[in-house]
Amino acid sequence: MSFSTEDSTLPTDNLKDSELQEFLMVEKQKAQLNSQIHEFNEFCWDKCMDKPGTKLDSRTETCMVNCVERFIDVSLLITTRFTQLLQKSAM
Repeated sequence: MSFSTEDSTLPTDNLKDSELQEFLMVEKQKAQLNSQIHEFNEFCWDKCMDKPGTKLDSRTETCMVNCVERFIDVSLLITTRFTQLLQKSAM
């Protein structure tokens, strides 16, 4: 009796595949977060920074905080809306 690797999978193979998939998912999420932070920085810097100096004045700091918070709010709103649309279309 011979066993072909194509015909059967070992439990350790399934575990390794599962761990790899989880690792890849976490890494993808990290990359997406880094990309989002880069977008915040670029957009809000252009919007709020008039003249770069040695210190961040309170007006610029407030603008940056508000900008990032609104950017996050809009991103969450869009994500939630697309999720709702996908759920409706799946029904």
